[in-house]
Amino acid sequence: MKKNTDAGLLLIRLSIGLLMLLHGLAKLSGGINFIKGMVSQLGLPQFLAYGVFVGEILAPIAIIIGIRTRLASAVFAINCLVAIFMAHSNDIFSLGKHGGWAIELLGLYLFGALALFFTGGGKYAFSKNNIWD
Repeated sequence: MKKNTDAGLLLIRLSIGLLMLLHGLAKLSGGINFIKGMVSQLGLPQFLAYGVFVGEILAPIAIIIGIRTRLASAVFAINCLVAIFMAHSNDIFSLGKHGGWAIELLGLYLFGALALFFTGGGKYAFSKNNIWD
């Protein structure tokens, strides 16, 4: 069977991007208050909470379409790291109740974003000729 790396990259882009986009869209309907509270507890201005929309809506859309995939994936990965350290820091070295890593979904998002950062979007991306593609 012939290897099709570009189809695999498209599948990763679509799955990672669409699944995280759903998280971002859910925050549009009031889910941002929880994040504002976490940001305030750290002594940071609440407006920083709106950065979640960049990492969970704009970056996933760019990844899905394939526009500046590497840049969008870097933003996405940073968003995942912020989520890990702000909301899930107690679970980094923990197992869930079914034996998997307690933050395995967030880990999959993070490592998927890192994979796209290193590979780019592939030939099925909208934009392919920039250093950030």
